[in-house]
Amino acid sequence: MLPVYPPQVVTLQFQIGPTEIILLIILALILFGPKKLPELAKAAGEAVRVFREETQKVTSSVEEASKKQETTTAISDEDLKKLAEKLGVQTEGKTKEDLVKEVIEKAKEKGLI
Repeated sequence: MLPVYPPQVVTLQFQIGPTEIILLIILALILFGPKKLPELAKAAGEAVRVFREETQKVTSSVEEASKKQETTTAISDEDLKKLAEKLGVQTEGKTKEDLVKEVIEKAKEKGLI
């Protein structure tokens, strides 16, 4: 029987050293000229800044939305049981999700929501 070897994972590592950076700068000077290069660098810096600002806004808005959802949907188990008992819903042996569904159904039946 032939031995079975696990598949090898090939990782590609791209390292840019000082030589490559100098080569890229020379190539950019040849392509764009010395007068355009500062303008291109400024535009690239501005694009990176705008990208970071926009990703920060998206991240913060997602975090705010999740916090709002947590605070609006959070109800303690004790309060949920009290509410269920007032509405006449059996609380024993039920999960929180089942209890919430039954409380909502009962409240709709009674015209509370």
